[in-house]
Amino acid sequence: MHAITVQDRDAGLAGMTLTDMPYPEAGENDVVVRVHAAGFTPGELDWPGTWTDHAGRDRTPSVPGHELSGVVVELGYGTTGLSVGQRVFGLADWRRNGTLAQYTAVEARNLAPLPADIDHTTAAALPISGLTAWQALFDHGRLTTGQTVLIHGAAGGVGSIAVQLAREAGARVVGTGRARDRDRVLALGADTFLDLQTDPLEDADQVDVVLDVIGGDILDRSIALVRPGGTLVTIAAPPKTQPKDGRAVFFIVEPDRARLTDIATRVRDGRLKLNIGAVHTLADAPSAYASTTRTPGRTIVRVTED
Repeated sequence: MHAITVQDRDAGLAGMTLTDMPYPEAGENDVVVRVHAAGFTPGELDWPGTWTDHAGRDRTPSVPGHELSGVVVELGYGTTGLSVGQRVFGLADWRRNGTLAQYTAVEARNLAPLPADIDHTTAAALPISGLTAWQALFDHGRLTTGQTVLIHGAAGGVGSIAVQLAREAGARVVGTGRARDRDRVLALGADTFLDLQTDPLEDADQVDVVLDVIGGDILDRSIALVRPGGTLVTIAAPPKTQPKDGRAVFFIVEPDRARLTDIATRVRDGRLKLNIGAVHTLADAPSAYASTTRTPGRTIVRVTED
């Protein structure tokens, strides 16, 4: 099969190439999925799991990508809950070959059935962004109706979904980003927008929950924005300090079939809108991700036509 592989950690995105790889084997409780569309996060080339397996052994050449939408073509021993020919979407394992390939082996529990009226390109943009936003707001942030949440990077993949979910939950939403993001963030349902380049972050009112996807100086400065009893949730890096009379949480998104199903329902109902930018073929993926020109919205790789 054809797949995008990376062999040199130091080469970064420039080290991504289209190569031939063996067809994957379905282990116990696995399925093999014919990938129709896949998502890839450039930052994953810095993740340890991209380069080593669960035992810490080198696994290059490695196939990157962890989001997928496709069709089940094979069941591993003991696999239940899914069937051959079923449309699915979800997360591939962090320490196994990923989704920028024509076929990939995935634990069945990491996948959810994909409704017939959601196309594969849309579905491939959902797993990481959708699950991260939900788990940050509600599992870790414990956001409830009437509270206020500040969402950094509110126009991005995670942030844009978080704005919509928080608004639906009855929370007051403060979104941050660059000036060009203002109209989009407000249109998604944010009550207020802060331009991180011009508006002093320190002048913002304290909030019940801060969702950070940026890290660095923004993360450090956001600690003071958490009111007593509140929570800062970040996916960027472990916080250096804890808010006074509050808490700060760093987490890595986890697969969740039930929650993926909930998110897909919101997309079908029109309650959740995605921002998909460029769509590339598998062969074009290396040049697309190595390009210095960035398209607003999620970049998705179309692997197989429907």
